[in-house]
Amino acid sequence: MYYIKGIASVVSRLAIVFLLIAGTCSRADTIVIGTQNFHYYPHYDFTSKDDKGLAWAIFEAFRATTKHEFVYISMPVLRLQKELAKGSVDFIYPDNPKWYNPIISNTLKTFSQPVTRALGGTIMRPKKVGGGIDNIRRLAMPLGFTPVNWQDRVDKHLTHLIRVNDTLNALELIAMDRADAANLEYHVTQHIASQQPALGKFTLDPKLPHDGVAFMLATINHTHLLAEFNAFLRSHHALIKQLHKQYRIRPPETILNDLRDQYY
Repeated sequence: MYYIKGIASVVSRLAIVFLLIAGTCSRADTIVIGTQNFHYYPHYDFTSKDDKGLAWAIFEAFRATTKHEFVYISMPVLRLQKELAKGSVDFIYPDNPKWYNPIISNTLKTFSQPVTRALGGTIMRPKKVGGGIDNIRRLAMPLGFTPVNWQDRVDKHLTHLIRVNDTLNALELIAMDRADAANLEYHVTQHIASQQPALGKFTLDPKLPHDGVAFMLATINHTHLLAEFNAFLRSHHALIKQLHKQYRIRPPETILNDLRDQYY
């Protein structure tokens, strides 16, 4: 069994290398988009064999208006930046000029208009909303994310940061009362909770740390195609809106206003 798994791992890696090489050889026809290998549905999950989420739906709608074929390759965050710097991938997603990475200066990249906006915030049980920040002594957060809004409290030992593998693990800790809250994306949380009803309900406290984050497509060399993508976003506003509705992704401001009305 372990031997078979080893072969599968090697084959998988060779397939990725092949796609990366292919992407450098046929630029006119094939566009390689490097994506984060997070399970971040409904925003994106490019590891899925079927529906890959909102971003994928928008990219495929755009692809249909071009003569290109799009290939999606999922990989860790820092590797995305490395492959973009080497030219092995044409675009990476998601990216944002406000995000720091030690590989490429953001001044070398060109960013699209926002494909969508995510809402990161303090996720907890509904009954704990309104308890205030001092009651958040144990905060779960997935690996790969930075606790920007919590760093001061973590440094002062007012809040203990618990690192977990993913959103599901964070919600499980809350469900077991081993964490008071988690710093997570709202839509991803609601999707997972709907798929795992035994975990119970979760919500976001709109008076605790949160922020809306734009997810963008980034490139170094393909600025012309990126300009076409921006034009597509502007000219297909109704389609983009419908896809957001289909994937149940709402603007951060709308969600926060609804939560304030509900809990405060």
